Amino acid sequence: MKSRITVAWSTVASLLAVLPGTAAHAHAGLPETSNVTLRRGHPQDFFSGTTFGAVISRDSGKTWRWVCPDAMGYGGWRPEAYLWRETGDILAATGSALLHSPDEGCSWRTHPFFKSTWVTGLAAHPTDDRVFHAVTGRPGIANGLYRSDDGGETWTASPLLRTGLELNAVRVSPVDPRRLYVSGVSNNQMVVLRSDDAGDTWQEFPHALPELLRPYALTVVAVDPVAVDVVWVRVSAQGYTHLLRSDDGGRTLTPVTVLDDTFINMDLSSDGGTAWVGTLNYFFMGSSTGPLEKQPLPTGNACVLRDGETLYGCGSTWLHDWALARSTDQGRTWEHIFALYEIQGTQLCPRGTPVRDLCPARWPQLAEQLGAPLYPDGGVEEPPPPDAGTPDAGTPDAGQQPPEQRPPEPKSGGCAAAAGPALPLLLLLSSLLPRRRGPRRPHR
Repeated sequence: MKSRITVAWSTVASLLAVLPGTAAHAHAGLPETSNVTLRRGHPQDFFSGTTFGAVISRDSGKTWRWVCPDAMGYGGWRPEAYLWRETGDILAATGSALLHSPDEGCSWRTHPFFKSTWVTGLAAHPTDDRVFHAVTGRPGIANGLYRSDDGGETWTASPLLRTGLELNAVRVSPVDPRRLYVSGVSNNQMVVLRSDDAGDTWQEFPHALPELLRPYALTVVAVDPVAVDVVWVRVSAQGYTHLLRSDDGGRTLTPVTVLDDTFINMDLSSDGGTAWVGTLNYFFMGSSTGPLEKQPLPTGNACVLRDGETLYGCGSTWLHDWALARSTDQGRTWEHIFALYEIQGTQLCPRGTPVRDLCPARWPQLAEQLGAPLYPDGGVEEPPPPDAGTPDAGTPDAGQQPPEQRPPEPKSGGCAAAAGPALPLLLLLSSLLPRRRGPRRPHR
């Protein structure tokens, strides 16, 4: 027998299929998780980015609360990942701005140092909680790598800074933090750049990839946890994602696997022997030399994060009743952590913070869409203040988009959100999904 969720989603998909000018995609703009991070040194603290802001848990995933996007101020450029310092600060690159929360998600600001450029990638030092690296990629100006030694408060440009360079990612080797990898485009040519001395000097390796037809968006996605010269990149071509591996520090690339879906992120086992890849619809696993095989779970927004020997995966509540789960057997089976309808309201923050001032007024509508309890403790929250709005952080100049935010090439079977006037309708349709009240069914 089909679950109520599956039946309801089939109904929504059928309605979307007959709407003029609206594609019936797998999720079509419904609320979803999109990434997850753990606070350094505090594995009980989770922060998960979503398509409707973010959610946070401080008790190993038992309870979750919402941080609305208005309070975060990221506009239309949602972060692909967050970094949570041991001190409590949270940082994220949006592809436009650098976001910073100094108080565990209650207040947010965009860093003024990067107001004239686009922050397209951010990476933390593996052991030093104060050190971060950021890369920029705004066309028409000088771009490069920047370093912070005080947790993201101040930034200094590295010698890698020039016009004609547009970077999209940075990774730091867990084996040797002085080894840095960045990727992007240099004078219209795809490149991987490597530094062996924490960014003071660089080697540049161009990659034309002639075996692919019109490849684009070459991006460094992972560095091996035990071998400093092993690095993975992904590149798009004709609607497919190609995952490639280098065993010589980025100089040459070898194919690993081809994914018929949009890449989200990847992670590696502690010995570097197993790779996991999350795409917009599926989850893949296999030897880090390839090929990777599609797994039955998770499905939908399948991000992945390894912490020790535990694997965390995002998934679609609308498809299998959980939005985040954990695996202790390398991704073969999954244990429910939370579903979207289990969010307990807005993040508890002090008066005068953006989350306290803006999010409570927005919670009832989201709770209705998710089937979440309005006031789970039986009480009534204080009336929220009038909606004052927040500035739209990092709005680009007209006609420009950061490289990581450019629309992907159309492809069949994808899961891109429908554009234009379809979005309000999709959110309305999401409210037709079953509202879960009362006792929950056992987690599987």
